[in-house]
Amino acid sequence: MTSPTTVPAVRAVDVRKSYGKGETAVTALAGVSLDVPKGQMTAVMGPSGSGKSTLMHCLAGLDSVDTGSIEIGGTQVVGLGDKQITQLRRDRIGFVFQQFNLLPTLTAGENISLPLDIAGKKPDQAWYDEVVRATGLSDRLSHRPSELSGGQQQRVACARALVTKPDVVFADEPTGNLDSRSGAEVLSFLQSTARVHGQTVVMVTHDPNAAGYADRVVFLADGLLVDEMDAPTAEKVLERMKRFEASV
Repeated sequence: MTSPTTVPAVRAVDVRKSYGKGETAVTALAGVSLDVPKGQMTAVMGPSGSGKSTLMHCLAGLDSVDTGSIEIGGTQVVGLGDKQITQLRRDRIGFVFQQFNLLPTLTAGENISLPLDIAGKKPDQAWYDEVVRATGLSDRLSHRPSELSGGQQQRVACARALVTKPDVVFADEPTGNLDSRSGAEVLSFLQSTARVHGQTVVMVTHDPNAAGYADRVVFLADGLLVDEMDAPTAEKVLERMKRFEASV
């Protein structure tokens, strides 16, 4: 747990979220409380329908909650107006999705700097160069997405998420469309941003190998946080998932 004197990167308290009404209502989150420490990579795992993607979308301000509170770096997200939440997502949150979501008409370099362009900000050139170097994209900046491999496209998406120096990067199945080698490259990069640069990363995944790159794994089932593991390995996560699914 995070010490009382340390403000976590992300804090959720008794978050509840349902879809639909009446007899057709589906409970996605049934009261989740979670602290995400700064400067760590946290993986969120659980069976299909456990609420892991819903939790990430709510934490990132992409979806509203029914009840409960969510804070990003001490800032209360629940109750913010559209303009405020848009600014929070733009300035303090980075996103990496399974679909790379790159603009096909822009080069890799232009895709990376796009969030800064939208915000009307000039890049911190030293940080931009460091992100490009760390993602291994220095010789690909003039290429358009169609000229890049899947792994390279996802690394562009990672660089784009980091170029604004966000408080936290949310990654939703970031290796879901990649082969094992490309996936390992992306996961190694996300891991190093946490360990070398102190970046906070929250990653939703169903893959024990991906979770093995994290500093901590939390497990969801039926919309509840049911277990967690520090210093995970792929083998430990797989074994925990097997026991967990057997009990379910």
